[in-house]
Amino acid sequence: MITNNAAVSVVVPVRNEAGNIAPLVAEIAAALDGRWPFEVVYVNDGSSDGTEDELQRLMAQHSWLRRVRHKQSCGQSAAVRSGVKAARAPIVVTLDGDGQNDPAFIPAVIETLEKGGEAMGLVAGQRVGRKATAFKKMQSRIANKVRGTVLRDGTRDTGCGLKGFRRDVFLSLPYFDGLHRFLPALVRREGKTVGYVDVVDRPRHAGVSNYGMWDRLWVGILDLAGVWWLIRRRKRVPEIAES
Repeated sequence: MITNNAAVSVVVPVRNEAGNIAPLVAEIAAALDGRWPFEVVYVNDGSSDGTEDELQRLMAQHSWLRRVRHKQSCGQSAAVRSGVKAARAPIVVTLDGDGQNDPAFIPAVIETLEKGGEAMGLVAGQRVGRKATAFKKMQSRIANKVRGTVLRDGTRDTGCGLKGFRRDVFLSLPYFDGLHRFLPALVRREGKTVGYVDVVDRPRHAGVSNYGMWDRLWVGILDLAGVWWLIRRRKRVPEIAES
């Protein structure tokens, strides 16, 4: 596909995921090739393993594969934002770089977003059959319950990395570290609707998790309070008419 004419940009944030890159790149291409002109934008978030070498090797083979690099790790939200800013297509799909998000569900996400028209700003994947430890599932259930009670965002799972949205809508959102966990609430704040697609979770192909939960627990509580404040402070989305 011709990168400059991409209709869809797939953004993949990674840190130390060298063993997962080639299989995931192949699956993304298989899911999209012949359906939409696409590009894949990997964001190397300060990796210290062979991630950079693997990306360089694959970019030499695929003209639609691009790479953005952080000199040091800045976190998942920063990596997603860097990828979206670099994206050339009006529709962006994100997914985690560990292979647990199945690219076979990307078409369903894009189709749901397109059917929703300009009113729909986000389509969020919601995991079924999670391949995680019982402890991690418990953590997610608690976090989702607390978030849903406070924000009333109508979303049972904001932790799924597979999401599709309009690039301009995402870039209009207030940015903070942790943004990616509150996208449904923030998109609704902008007066846009949110769609959902059930996606089957998969086990990690290689490596270990790089973005943990307990290390962000307390900052997550502060983020939750901040998002609640942002929603409360925006009473009405202006309808703009130009003459």
